Order: sequence, then structure tokens, then C-alpha cells
Amino acid sequence: MATVVLAHGAWSSAWAWKKVRPLMAASGHSFFTPTYTGLGERAHLANPSNDLETHIQDVLGVIEAEELRDFVLIGHSYGGMVATGVADRARDRVAHLIYLDAFVPKDGQSLSDLVPEAQRRRMRDSVKAGDGWRVAPNPTSADTSPEDQAWVSRHRLPQSIKCFEQPLGLQGGLSVPRSFIQCTRYAEQGPFGQFAQRAKTETGWRFYGLDASHSPNITAPELLVKTLNDVIAAGGH
Repeated sequence: MATVVLAHGAWSSAWAWKKVRPLMAASGHSFFTPTYTGLGERAHLANPSNDLETHIQDVLGVIEAEELRDFVLIGHSYGGMVATGVADRARDRVAHLIYLDAFVPKDGQSLSDLVPEAQRRRMRDSVKAGDGWRVAPNPTSADTSPEDQAWVSRHRLPQSIKCFEQPLGLQGGLSVPRSFIQCTRYAEQGPFGQFAQRAKTETGWRFYGLDASHSPNITAPELLVKTLNDVIAAGGH
């Protein structure tokens, strides 16, 4: 049993984890799913100044308000950028950092630095085609059911390009135990293999494979929670 804090992915929010929350509770975990400024139920706060640091502060605010310590921090996809910043600023509180098919930035890197030029160009083109400051959501994975596709389409929102282009500033290297979960279905289509390889070869990491597509919180929640339970237990919680 553990206290677990989530840094969710881009264009998403807490709603996308509604299948996971009861499963985490049934496993005995206290599961916090903060929503970033400008997304989900906080969409009314969207503005062109929203950036990566805004979202780091969103999660830190929940940690402070709930007086959380010795917790497991999960970053999913873009949330790996956020979680890395949170772990950097709350070093004495994070006990285990889990990257779920997520970006693992180094000091001074933005998400845009970690994707191919073609993806950077698509993001810029999306901004130009839209309202001039937000990036439209990426397509969902091919194995997303029609019902889930409709659900996701109703709720995902464009997100400020500053979130993807702002470099992450770190105070130093992270010493917290880290785990990486690679979603192996369609893995060749995403940019996360580079981080999986780091987790396999660098010290201080545990690596896990998950037979699911990029958003298992939507397409494979039971398998995701089973894997999270294993990862959390291996980390001592």
C-alpha cells in the first residue's frame, strides 16, 4: 500500500484515469490525480502563458496542500517532464519515481528537444492552424475501442505550445529510485524507446515492459494496475 501521485499526459486530465482510480483503491493505494491548469475541469484557466512550470507547480501545490511525503510519483507521457520537475523540487518527499511510457528529460531539455523534427513541425503547424498558441491532441492508439475513442474525444483539449517548448531547469541530478514502464504495443511509433534504453543500461533504474499501447489507463487499466503494483512493491512500498 502506498501514497501515489500522478502527473498525467498532455491534452488529458484526471478524467482519463477514472478506470484506474477504483483499481488503485482496491489495491490499498491512496491515489492522487491532479489536473493541470488549462485542461479538464480546469479548462477555464487556459491561457497562452500556461507552460511546463505551470504544470509542475500544479502538482507541487497538491503535494503541499495534502501534506504528502514518502510517496510514489508517476509520470505518464508528457507527465514525465512534469514529474521530473516535481521530483527535483520535492526531493525530500518523493520515494520512488515511475515513468510510464514517458519523457525522461535532462537539465535544460524541453519536450520538443526529445522528439523528431517531423513531430516538432506538426506541433507548430497545429498551432498555426488553430488559435495561435495551442497544440491539438495527437490521435489515439489503434487499439482504442470505439466507445473509449468517443469518450476521449469528448474531453481531450488543445494545450499551450509553451508546455512543450519550455526547457526544464533542474537543481541537480536525481538520486531517487526510478523505474521505467515501456508500453510495448506500437512502441516503434513513439519517441519513448530512447528512454527505455536508458533505463535498461543506466544504473539506478528498474525496467518493465507492459503489453499495451501508449495510454493503458484507457485501453488496459487492469493490466496497468497489476504492473504498477509490482513496480511499487519492488520499490519497497
